[in-house]
Amino acid sequence: MTPYFTLEELTHTDHRELDNTPNESEIANIQRLAEFLEQVKEVLGGKPIMVNSAFRSKAVNDAVGSKDTSQHRIGCAADIRVPSMTPDEVVRAVIASGLPYDQIIREFDRWTHVSIPNTPEAKPRKQALIIDRTGTRAFV
Repeated sequence: MTPYFTLEELTHTDHRELDNTPNESEIANIQRLAEFLEQVKEVLGGKPIMVNSAFRSKAVNDAVGSKDTSQHRIGCAADIRVPSMTPDEVVRAVIASGLPYDQIIREFDRWTHVSIPNTPEAKPRKQALIIDRTGTRAFV
């Protein structure tokens, strides 16, 4: 897909018994997501980005207990870790970069959720949030 992100990596699931094959429109979204992750990698100084989860079929999404409205379902979101950075540092760097993110979320202080708009023509919402055991709130 791109120099640092493969379709295999962006569709990987630990729920191997479940089909996680994207359709044509989902693959187009995953391609846009991979291109965005390349930009994130550049903003982070070329540091390695580990993808925990990106595209999820309905079956996989249900298995992990996520909502049907999750952008992971359509290939527009990835949960990432950058081994040499905290999730806060990743969020702050992406916000400061001016990249056209749709959402950036520090989740449980363990990983960072990044997403792109659901369609190429949609305007990025630029929502910066924190999700943890106390709930969801703005990232400040």
